[in-house]
Amino acid sequence: MEKINAVITGVGGYVPDYILNNEEISRMVDTSDEWIMTRIGVKERRILNEEGLGTSYMARKAAKQLMQRTGSSPDEIDLVIVATSTPDYPFPSVASILCDKLGLKNAFAFDMQAACCGFLYLLETAASFIRSGRYKKIIIVGADKMTAITDYTDRTTCPIFGDGAGACMVEATTEDMGILDAALRTDGKGLPFLHMKAGGSVCPPSYFTIDNRMHYIYQEGRTVFKYAVSNMSDISAEIAERNHLTKEDTDWIIPHQANMRILDAVANRMEVPIEKIMINIHRYGNTSAATLPLCLWDFEDKLKKGDNLIFTAFGAGFTWGAVYVKWGYDGKKW
Repeated sequence: MEKINAVITGVGGYVPDYILNNEEISRMVDTSDEWIMTRIGVKERRILNEEGLGTSYMARKAAKQLMQRTGSSPDEIDLVIVATSTPDYPFPSVASILCDKLGLKNAFAFDMQAACCGFLYLLETAASFIRSGRYKKIIIVGADKMTAITDYTDRTTCPIFGDGAGACMVEATTEDMGILDAALRTDGKGLPFLHMKAGGSVCPPSYFTIDNRMHYIYQEGRTVFKYAVSNMSDISAEIAERNHLTKEDTDWIIPHQANMRILDAVANRMEVPIEKIMINIHRYGNTSAATLPLCLWDFEDKLKKGDNLIFTAFGAGFTWGAVYVKWGYDGKKW
């Protein structure tokens, strides 16, 4: 029996129309375009500002485009997994909402929460379902409405985040292609440095939590930066060495778009030119679980069948890792 691999066969994406640029941010808090670009590298970010629209709206847009691009019918989809930290509701899942909105009748669905590392975990999770032989076609979506939990009075965090969604189709193949290896890690000691203080079962919503602005992202930036640089760089080097990938063999590195200085550090550690790093943080900011698939969405036409890709990310938890993918098709402009 031939070995079953899991390969990405298509990409879809969505970002809202409204653009929040640094000039507008500078009118909200004491900052400037120069400060933001120097320390973070974000020029503008997309904001889902229409009332009543949440993460599932963006996820649906990305997944619908994906299905159109891959020519997939609703009845073919076996599974939908969504990575998000900003679901529409505590329950039901965003993935279950997608099943309804996309007309999927034969799929089961669930959400995964691994913060900014969510899509990285999705890749290996979907690949495992495919390798089992029981599932043929899986939609994975990274989507976050980060502005729903961003405090626009906090100058240290509000310039960082934006909204968006990216989706990939993962299918079975017997070619030596696809999601070939993963190194994933979690260290719960990161809790104090990056979290949302209230809204969960430990600290449910109350007048006190609202009055004290406890429903927004809390981040100790210097600590998170230090761990992100070291862990993303080390795990990327580990996955490359494990798969005998040299810097010449590595066609693309797709890092989580958290901070331009982190991306530079990963490039230096891997000894690859910055031209081999997928970068769109200046356009979208940090969209959490959506950054990796949105990179694929932006750069798809530059990808060729057989390209060696290393995905890497770091997020709250702390969660981090790297995934080695051998790309399965020649990209094209849409």
